[in-house]
Amino acid sequence: QVQLVESGGGLVQAGGSLRLSCTASGRTFSNYAMGWFRQAPGKEREFVAAISKSGLTTFYANSVKGRFTISRDNAENTVYLQMNSLKPEDTAVYYCAATNSDYSGSYYYLREYNYCGQGTQVTVSS
Repeated sequence: QVQLVESGGGLVQAGGSLRLSCTASGRTFSNYAMGWFRQAPGKEREFVAAISKSGLTTFYANSVKGRFTISRDNAENTVYLQMNSLKPEDTAVYYCAATNSDYSGSYYYLREYNYCGQGTQVTVSS
């Protein structure tokens, strides 16, 4: 089992920044690629970003490319999502997830992940 705990959400004005953290426990963190997903009210959960097990490769949804940065610290068992130039449409609950897959094509789909956290709310006011 892997336990994932997100933090860092909150209320921010449009154009502002937030950094989300997700700390893992229970298994060897570096054995898992990590992803961030989000779910806005009335919408399906969607892919935001992912990072490979080593941290050398990253993947982004087009809607956040150039504004968000995913990173990881395997020594601290933590993955981060730095969110800049936030927009009201970024408002959602953000979830981190872990997968032991080596196939990067699977990183875009939450169903391919083994574990998912409880989420942290991000609200961007206009």
